[in-house]
Amino acid sequence: MNPFELAEPRSLKSALKLLDAGDPSVRVFGGGTALMLMMKAGVFQPTRLVSLRGIEKRYAKVTSDKDGGLRIGALVTLSALGRAAAVKKRAPVIIDTLRTLSNVRVRNVATLGGHLAHGDPHMDLPPVLMALDARVVATTSAGSRELPVADLYTGYYETALAQNELISEIIVPAQSGRRAAYIKLTTRAADDWPTLGIAVSLQTDGSVVHDARFVISAATEKPLRLSAVEAVLRGATINDAVLARVGEAAAAEAELTGDVHGSAAYKTELLRVYAVRAVRKALAV
Repeated sequence: MNPFELAEPRSLKSALKLLDAGDPSVRVFGGGTALMLMMKAGVFQPTRLVSLRGIEKRYAKVTSDKDGGLRIGALVTLSALGRAAAVKKRAPVIIDTLRTLSNVRVRNVATLGGHLAHGDPHMDLPPVLMALDARVVATTSAGSRELPVADLYTGYYETALAQNELISEIIVPAQSGRRAAYIKLTTRAADDWPTLGIAVSLQTDGSVVHDARFVISAATEKPLRLSAVEAVLRGATINDAVLARVGEAAAAEAELTGDVHGSAAYKTELLRVYAVRAVRKALAV
């Protein structure tokens, strides 16, 4: 491993000043779980690492908005996120997802901001947060902007973040009247990388769906909303015929990629079946 500088600023403002928009070898980190693996494998050779562990504590907290939403600091660890009472009350699908997200050793160190910024399409929370219509606050030394999680990912391990920009907060809007679920399919242990992930959020009145968000991940180059599935669900009264159409629409719309976890054809059949199960799970029927 090549020598590199380690900076440990005491504020977000100071950390941002250490970034260089023109130098991709300068990288910030919170937990560093993915970054350390990349360095050990020789995939990434930094000239400078900027640790965020010493910056303001407010970026490691979960707070509730008066309107029923959540503001989650980017440095909140995944373990802390899974224990947060406000998250359990206002977005329980996040708690459910975290139960099979890697293992407790990783969750104790990994941060939500790093989890999202890494850009790996196999991550569990990006599709869930997309289904919840969440936004990230992306910050540079010049200011901040809000970006929907749906617009954060631009390709395989690629995000819309600039080189000198980092995620400082995650905003989850109020989910009043919505039901959400996440299904993760693996080829090995339950907490392994997913072969396919499906996140669903439905606005319902009894068995009638007024609005739907349907997101898949892991089998695609980036988390992806399936508009055809959402169109089938929107305005529908859920029954076996509608659910069958959901599965067929998902399989027809999604262009899936094969890998060591399974061929594209195999994953398409998984999607056809588990799209229905994800909707059933969200509605608890």
